[in-house]
Amino acid sequence: MAQALDIDRWDLECDFNNTDHYTDLNGVDRLIVRRGQPFNISLYLRSGRYQPGLSSLECIAETGPQPSEQYGTRASFGLSANIDTSRWSAAVVSPPGDTVALSLCAAPDAPIGRYILTMGRSARIEFILLFNPWCSGDAVYLDSKESLEEYVLSQDGIIFQGDANHPIATPWNFGQFESGILDVCLRILDLNPKCLQNPGKDCSGRRNPIYVARVISAMVNCNDDRGVLLGNWTNDFDGGVSPMFWKGSVEILQNWQTQACQPVRFGQCWVFAAVACSISRALGIPCRVVTNYYSAHDVNRNLVIERYVNENGELVRSKEMIWNYHCWVESWMTRPDLIGSDYNGWQASDPTPQEKSDGVFCCGPIPVRAIKEGELMYKYDAPFVFAEVNADVITTMMKKDGTTYKVTSTQMVGKKISTKGIGSDHREDITHLYKHPEGSDEAREAFKKANHQNKLLQTKESEEGLNVSIKVSPEMKKGCDFEVFAVVTNNSSSDKKCRLLFGSCAVSYNGFQGGNCGFKDLLNVELPPGGARKVALRLNYSKYGGLLTEDNMIRLAALLVDYATRETTLAVRNIVLDNPEIQVRILGEPKENRKLAAEITLKNPLPEPLENCCFSMEGANLTGGRVISERLRSTVGPGEDAKVKMYFTPTHSGLRKLVVDFDSSKLCHVKGYKNVIIGK
Repeated sequence: MAQALDIDRWDLECDFNNTDHYTDLNGVDRLIVRRGQPFNISLYLRSGRYQPGLSSLECIAETGPQPSEQYGTRASFGLSANIDTSRWSAAVVSPPGDTVALSLCAAPDAPIGRYILTMGRSARIEFILLFNPWCSGDAVYLDSKESLEEYVLSQDGIIFQGDANHPIATPWNFGQFESGILDVCLRILDLNPKCLQNPGKDCSGRRNPIYVARVISAMVNCNDDRGVLLGNWTNDFDGGVSPMFWKGSVEILQNWQTQACQPVRFGQCWVFAAVACSISRALGIPCRVVTNYYSAHDVNRNLVIERYVNENGELVRSKEMIWNYHCWVESWMTRPDLIGSDYNGWQASDPTPQEKSDGVFCCGPIPVRAIKEGELMYKYDAPFVFAEVNADVITTMMKKDGTTYKVTSTQMVGKKISTKGIGSDHREDITHLYKHPEGSDEAREAFKKANHQNKLLQTKESEEGLNVSIKVSPEMKKGCDFEVFAVVTNNSSSDKKCRLLFGSCAVSYNGFQGGNCGFKDLLNVELPPGGARKVALRLNYSKYGGLLTEDNMIRLAALLVDYATRETTLAVRNIVLDNPEIQVRILGEPKENRKLAAEITLKNPLPEPLENCCFSMEGANLTGGRVISERLRSTVGPGEDAKVKMYFTPTHSGLRKLVVDFDSSKLCHVKGYKNVIIGK
């Protein structure tokens, strides 16, 4: 008869196990392991000895408030001769004696979360189980060491903002392994409405990364639930902070936790995406932030953005917009719910609350491959994401008397889809993963599948007649005066007489327009056949400086009217003004647990003084999971340097990113960073 082991005490070997499971950056004070991979604990017996074939040990692993074998949230198993990584199992890996080295393994499809493991009558241990992208049996398995380093283990990164013609690399501290962040992420799962309604079923669903990714997409925004962030796309941030304020996810997640899980104010698309990325990586799902330039918001799902302009070429506000850029996340996983293996891999999810999906503000996950091939019936939310990168744009002029005219425009959506490169801060263009080349047979086939009639009926725009384009100066810096140009060409065989309206206005990244920065109306532009004319528009800081939003964007629009044919052509281009560069110099040799100084400098580029200047910095394993700030006591005159010395103590070796922000009365939330190699 088998004799049950009489356990007196145990050692969870957290240091060894957490390191082996790539969770040691969370700390080694508790057991955090990944599914489908063995971990070892030491058992010290009160009486008797372990005898192979004679000793027994009954183990029960439970998660969630209503553990159930039916839901897969409770597993019972005993000792086996060898560990079996395909299911819950346990095996003794030590010789007979009163100390037992026990190897345990969670099933590779077990629900993630907090577990209680009962062994025999007296041993009861707690541990956290995560997804395991290192395990070939896990749905999030990723067979690339470099990709795992980038998309799971890296705690900092780059998010691309700016414009398709001028992408701007913005640093971000994901901080998924900072103290307490994993607990916040698990709390987010526990507060999602599905868990509150049916906790047993929800905890069972946590075995599936598709389900978890969808929950994350819904819970990062607070539109339907006790989610993390409240969105705000106005320029009024009273009661919170501008989304530009944030440098990382850690402070946001900490604030949500300490404020009784009330939404943090405020977020916009890149903040929603970055927080979703932090949560995904914390839970073990490979994840990256993606930026889509000229991103369409198609409200009525007809794959067409119907845009209206007035007689000056200025946009008339509408629910359907083209955002200068829009950020979402991609998560790596298999899709056994879809036919064929072609749809495994990167899945797009969008936590920014735009449209409802199954009655909830969430979006995805949808295979990126399905978007590329026009498979709009696949789950989840394929039509919306397809439109973001493929929608057609129809522009109509609305005159004061109520009449409308079709306007010819070359505006395209879905350009330079970007993410941070693996192992570098360079931009990786992934447009080819979302779209076939424009005009190709493959693109046409995808449009057929998607029933994108507008694209199928399109022919190449004729270059005959009048054309207008916009050219810009090579350097456009905030604080400077500069010129932009409208170039009108006559490609017809006859003389042309036309009117050119060339205007500019401040604009936010999501397309909402502000005040006029400069305008020209040329009533009589005459061009011979083959002729061209270049018209300059000077933009002065004295006029645009007080109109810019924190996005530093100006919309240029050139509207050309042919007097003979009444044909109207519109060229639009957004420009992004460069902020000054922040210089960061590390003083001393960077080593673990050694206090370091960072000398941070910014030169005032404006023709006016800066007041209320403040530098702040943070970095994973550099600043102790907090933001360090230093306020300047004096104003900084034009051309003068704002300079501070700030101190931090690294806690772990390796390549780390120190993210820095400068804020003042006239120059808001300028970002910079310094990559620091920390030695042991």
